[in-house]
Amino acid sequence: MHFKTRSDKWFDRINYLLLAVVSLCMIFPLLYIFSVSFSTTADFVQKKIVLWPSHWDFGAYQYIFGTQTFSRALLVSACLTVVITIFNLFMTSTMAFALTHRFVGYKLILGMVILTLLFSPGLIPSYLMVRNLHLINSYWSLILPGAISTFNLIVIRQFFQGLPKEIFEAARIDGAHDLRLFTKIALPLSKPALAAFALFYAVDAWNAYFNVILYINDTTKWTIQVVLRQMVIVSPPDNNLLTSLLRDPPPPQTVQMAAVLVATLPILVIYPFLQKHFAKG
Repeated sequence: MHFKTRSDKWFDRINYLLLAVVSLCMIFPLLYIFSVSFSTTADFVQKKIVLWPSHWDFGAYQYIFGTQTFSRALLVSACLTVVITIFNLFMTSTMAFALTHRFVGYKLILGMVILTLLFSPGLIPSYLMVRNLHLINSYWSLILPGAISTFNLIVIRQFFQGLPKEIFEAARIDGAHDLRLFTKIALPLSKPALAAFALFYAVDAWNAYFNVILYINDTTKWTIQVVLRQMVIVSPPDNNLLTSLLRDPPPPQTVQMAAVLVATLPILVIYPFLQKHFAKG
């Protein structure tokens, strides 16, 4: 049995204290956003908001879900996140599994993959490529250019290489081909790693912002993050519009906070379900 010394105990206490302070610093903004979004106009004007609403009011949420723009952007982001996550995982895992085998040109392809970690094409060449492929104002401009993350590809490849080779050899003796090895052995044994990278891809897809502004000109195709930017920075909610929609309209600031909370909540809800696999991966 290991007995902790006095210095070890003090070290643990200091670590717990630092982690508690960091946690509070991270949780406080979320609690403030939550409180403001559910507060009444009087509480907001009189600055009675601390960490919990004094009087509950759902006017901000009635407004954002009553506007077609916000609801449509939320649906677009949700659908894009699902499609991009599945597509990226499929492309990354299949290429990673292929690169675990030695074939003609194997070293050349692997070298080209690693080269992309050192050199990126840059903004202008990327835009010209998307434009020449006629993908401007198409959701494919958000899916195809980032279909495979080089870092994720290399890590998943290493994970595949770490699987017991005896299982694959036994399956080959039984007549299994590469596709069967991939779907029946490699993927089931790699669920923790795939779940971890699914979370990475989902977060990136949900937070997609710059590429949407760059490639999507049709405002009806904007994602939630771009609409959120419009609401918070570019053109905050109009008081006249709020008054026309609600009898007791909330301040524009509470509407902004409600939009921020709604845009943040899905990832916060998904993460606990993937935490177990994420830690293993």
